[in-house]
This record gives sequence, structure tokens and C-alpha cells, in this order.
Amino acid sequence: MSYMKQATILTGHGIDTIAIGKVPVPQPGPGEALVQLTAATLNYRDIIVALGLIPGLGKEPDVVPLSCAAGEVVAVGPGVVRVAKGARVTPIFAPFWLTGSKPDPRMLGGPIDGVARQFVVCDAESLALLPDELSDLEGATLPCAALTAWSALTALRPTGAQDWILAHGTGGVAIAALQLAKAMGAKVAVTSSSDAKLARARSLGADLCINYRTTPDWAGELRKALGDRPIANVIDTVGASQFDDNAALIKEGGQLSGIGMLGSEFSWTRGSPDVKLAPISVGNREQHEAMTAFIVRHSIRPVVDVVYDLDRLADAYRHLASGRFFGKIGVNLR
Repeated sequence: MSYMKQATILTGHGIDTIAIGKVPVPQPGPGEALVQLTAATLNYRDIIVALGLIPGLGKEPDVVPLSCAAGEVVAVGPGVVRVAKGARVTPIFAPFWLTGSKPDPRMLGGPIDGVARQFVVCDAESLALLPDELSDLEGATLPCAALTAWSALTALRPTGAQDWILAHGTGGVAIAALQLAKAMGAKVAVTSSSDAKLARARSLGADLCINYRTTPDWAGELRKALGDRPIANVIDTVGASQFDDNAALIKEGGQLSGIGMLGSEFSWTRGSPDVKLAPISVGNREQHEAMTAFIVRHSIRPVVDVVYDLDRLADAYRHLASGRFFGKIGVNLR
């Protein structure tokens, strides 16, 4: 019997409960594929599960964490036609949400075990092919952060050329939104507390960068630079604490994309009849495939700031919690 490394965390009990152990390599059954995972990435959602910030989000008492990874199919069970041995793939974030607008609550690294392990058995239909133009590590940035940004920019209000997009912060969702929106012909404003991060965002095409620490009235500064109510879509990873400022910047027909809770509860708790508020629930396999094709077509290279080995997963979590990163934090699963 062969064994693999696998991480677990006690849901809601904190980062220090992460444990790395050895378990048997599973085998695929009918309709399933065994994937040897090589790279993974973290999302703020992993912190939410670790700390229990949203009750019921994580499987209890423990869960294999992380929702985003890439690797190679090494075996398939009877009846599999979607993928073959040797295919490079990414498991999608919500394995049973293949198409349609209604999200499926069964998501990796939360309600069901995730990808912080060296091998995983997946329903073959939940695998998206990874094009040769993207590395495994780049592919591992796609299932949650990039797809969330893609859905915010395309699902409810298609982004138009010359639209102004406002992305808060320089984490995975914000940087993916910057790269995708620029490829769509939009203009992008970015806020951050770090001039160094803003310089990196500018190198990726950001048109307007505002340090909200040195410019507390960042909304006024943005309005002064662009005019009254200039924003077509706010990529809101901060939450309700910025709702009023965000809402006051959105033009008629614009959208506030409620994505995160870095600073408070989610924006949709502060909904307003005057604001088109769009809660973003990542996306389905069909959207994942459309996004991947767009990324390849426009030669977008996802940004990974630093990579940790699986044995140092707790350190990767602490780095994520610190906020001292740009884009994504990767995990080497080899």
C-alpha cells in the first residue's frame, strides 16, 4: 500500500491545529479520477474556516483544508470519459456545480475535504483541463480567487471597454480582477496601504493607485481624479465597513460585487435599494472553463508571491493572515 502526505485542521480551532500526517493513497471508483496534486494556493476563506468566522462553513470536527490545486490524472475509474490518464487538471471549487446560476453549497476545503494533500479522488466531471500555457502553480490560482473575480466582472454585469473598476487591496481576488479587467479593456483603480504593493499593481496595468493609509479619504481622492460617481464595478473584498464609500462612487447601472469580509461582515448585510449589490459565489465549471480560455487567449500570467512546502502549511496560513503578500500564496505538494 502506498501512502501520501495530507493536512487536516480542526475546524474553528485555529491555525495551530493544522496537522500533517500520512494516509493511504485512495483509489478511484466508477466515474472518478485519481489526481496527483502538485501545487495549491490559499484563500482568505481558508482563514475563515480555520477560525470559525462563519459557523457551519467547515466540516467538523476536522477537514482537509484548501480549495485550489492543480495536478495530473494518474488513474481513472470505470465509465470516465471526461479526462484520461496524463491529463493536467484543476479540481473546480464547487465539485457539483457544473452549470447554471444556482450555487451548490458543497465546496472544497470547507463543507467537504479539500486539496491540501498529494493525491485526491475527484468526480471526473468536476475536473477542468489545465492548458499547457499555464504552469501547475498558475493553474492552482484559478478555482477560487480568479473565478470569483471573473464572475464579478462577467456574470451579472459584463465589463465594458473603458469602464472603471475599483479593486480593494492586492490579494488574490483583487489582482486577478486587475489582470482580467485590463484584458477586457477596462481601467482599474486599486487601493492598498502599501506603496510597494501599489507599485507592483501599477506594473500590472493599474491606472490609478491610492494608498488609503496616507490618504484616509481615498474615496474623495478617487472622485477628485475621475469625477463624480465614476465606478462601474467595485470588487469589494473588505465588506460592509466600506459600503457607504463604495456605494457613493458607483455610477448609474454600476455594480457592487460583494466578495469578502477582510474588514467586517459581508457587504450584502448593508444592502440598499439604490445600489445594485451582487453577492459573488465564486462560479461553476462552465465559467471556470470560459475564464481559463480567456486567460490563455490574453496571455495573462497569474501572480504567486511566495510558495511554502506542505510541511509548512501553518506558516503559509500565518503569512496569509498577516496580509504581507501580493497576489497569491502557493503550496508545494510534491
